[in-house]
Amino acid sequence: MIKTPICELLGIQYPVFQGGMAWIADAELAAAVSNAGGLGIISAMNADGEWLRKEIQKAKTLTDRPFGVNIMLMSPHVEEVAKIVVEEKVPVVTTGAGNPSKYIPGWKEAGIKVIPVVASTGVAKLVERSGATAVIAEGGESGGHVGEITTMALVPQVCDAVKIPVIAAGGIGDGRGIAAAFMLGAIGVQMGTRFLVAKECNVHEVYKKKILQAKDIDTMTTGKRLGHPVRALKTPFAREFLKMEYNSNVTDQELEAFGAGSLRAAAVLGDEKKGSFMSGQIAGLVKKEQTAQEIIEEIFTEAEEILGEADLCIIK
Repeated sequence: MIKTPICELLGIQYPVFQGGMAWIADAELAAAVSNAGGLGIISAMNADGEWLRKEIQKAKTLTDRPFGVNIMLMSPHVEEVAKIVVEEKVPVVTTGAGNPSKYIPGWKEAGIKVIPVVASTGVAKLVERSGATAVIAEGGESGGHVGEITTMALVPQVCDAVKIPVIAAGGIGDGRGIAAAFMLGAIGVQMGTRFLVAKECNVHEVYKKKILQAKDIDTMTTGKRLGHPVRALKTPFAREFLKMEYNSNVTDQELEAFGAGSLRAAAVLGDEKKGSFMSGQIAGLVKKEQTAQEIIEEIFTEAEEILGEADLCIIK
């Protein structure tokens, strides 16, 4: 079995995190991933503190293993949810969409392991100085909000830039991706798209079907004009958003309004016309619905075999 220092640091069996996907990563999915030996993560998204508290408490009834909460720092409720994770003694917090330095001292004082998502070496260095436990280096192949640097280029540079552990994310969906991440210097991986089709994932069945049917060229990136690019499946909504984005007669405010609620429309309602079906480029490799346990066991069996074969290929 593959074990890395992140396993001992967080008390998990396998060095794999489940991505904190808004409207998708709930208590049930997080608990299933944690019960399977990974680190399940609840997305705080833009919800208020009491909603998050209920999800955390629900997860505690479903698993006795460590799980985390992903906090989007642009959320209007960030101050509230930052306190809730302390009060509920959440063991791990991952962050995105902003600089978590303001909150890290308080979280660490409460015994929380803080692991920000970063898209550049500069941000990785910043959060390391602020006291982060580790970082998730996420390449632009991932679904949802993305940076510009690819995982292959980003991960080794982040590993060279910081002394804290690095988790690789973006375009990882099977054992080959895990083996590659380890070769780049990471000691763990984060996956989102692969867990979208976990049987315990409550995302709408239309969403799951779209992921399972996706091909390698079926994602696109929109939102660069607004400063926060998003990768999603090519759908009527995504194509219309891109068309509006390059129309100088459309204001930024109109563009933002058009995109408002689109992820919920996809994840909760399965709306194929108005929904933004966020997905990583790895979707073309995802071909079956499995339990979280089956996914994790399969990908690490694959990774062990690949790493073993790689060792045999080395001339000693």
